[in-house]
Amino acid sequence: MCRSIVKGGTDGVKEKKETMTVMSEKLRVGILGGTGMVGQRFISILENHPWFEVTTIAASPRSAGQTYEQAVGGRWKMTTPMPEAVKHLIVKNVNEVEAVASEVDFVFSAVDMTKDEIRAIEEAYAKTETPVVSNNSAHRWTPDVPMVVPEINAHHFAVIESQRKRLGTTRGFIAVKPNCSIQSYTPVLTAWKEFEPYEVVATTYQAISGAGKTFKDWPEMEGNIIPYIGGEEEKSEKEPLRVWGEVKDGVIVPASTPVITCQCVRVPVLDGHTAAVFVKFKKKPTKEQLVEKLRTFSGLPQELSLPGAPKQFIQYLEDDNRPQVSLDVNYENGMGVSVGRLREDTVYDWKFIGLSHNTLRGAAGGAVLCAETLKAQGYIVKK
Repeated sequence: MCRSIVKGGTDGVKEKKETMTVMSEKLRVGILGGTGMVGQRFISILENHPWFEVTTIAASPRSAGQTYEQAVGGRWKMTTPMPEAVKHLIVKNVNEVEAVASEVDFVFSAVDMTKDEIRAIEEAYAKTETPVVSNNSAHRWTPDVPMVVPEINAHHFAVIESQRKRLGTTRGFIAVKPNCSIQSYTPVLTAWKEFEPYEVVATTYQAISGAGKTFKDWPEMEGNIIPYIGGEEEKSEKEPLRVWGEVKDGVIVPASTPVITCQCVRVPVLDGHTAAVFVKFKKKPTKEQLVEKLRTFSGLPQELSLPGAPKQFIQYLEDDNRPQVSLDVNYENGMGVSVGRLREDTVYDWKFIGLSHNTLRGAAGGAVLCAETLKAQGYIVKK
């Protein structure tokens, strides 16, 4: 079949589209850390994916040699059943890099290791000429590793060329997605960029699945709030600046504004991170202007009609009691952002509530959309 795709370049959004013949054969995908909660989410999302097929699952040595169904046992955390296609796959040892890499075209990484171990193993896979699309935080601040929300900064994939030179690869590289906590407000602020937001206060109310937990695993969270999530506040304040940064001399240079201060709170919700946000602007927009920018905001995934892309990235809800987790977390199959309660503030200019699905848009789904964008731009191809 033929598909119109964008070739990788300095700015994928602006590159001229070329019609190329794309093989109907799916790319072979490996999941590193496939027995954990994020790994399970990857497997669930990819069950009927039109471009990708999970052919290899790798995990810790204690799971290696078992079927996937045996290795997961009673720890399957998804609400949908385990896909039949993966139940009898024999789990590989994630540390046997060459053996795993030989069976796949690229991998998603959701390994549970220390940051140093993650950096080392993801580079080891990349050096086998296997692209790595990571859900982990270990490489988010490696200067030549793109950290991408595809609707916002797909042009950052251009640093892959420099990264490959550093790694000594022609095909292999690492790309990452940002933290789940920033998804409910960073796209909103991006949509309002022309009004020059310069100071932001945000409080995120984060679901327990962000910690890889369910209420069965964490019963003490029922009816409870914990006012601290280790490392989240720094990520929430700094990662948007890297997403808004620029490609310069083969690295990503973070933006310097807006200044963001954040508090992150764990709340008794299974899925869905909510943010209460206050913003000051250099230019003074009207509410109508702000809402219009949200509703019309889109990016490269929408332009290319990628399989995992929401048709409308951000929805604005007029009712005062929206967005709500129970009503809105699965908007656009969990890949959209819901916004409401936009109103003028007595100290800041405007304030709003944002909501995003932390394990879909914020984790595995966001990584799958990155991989789709990388494939469409020609960075991921069959071996």
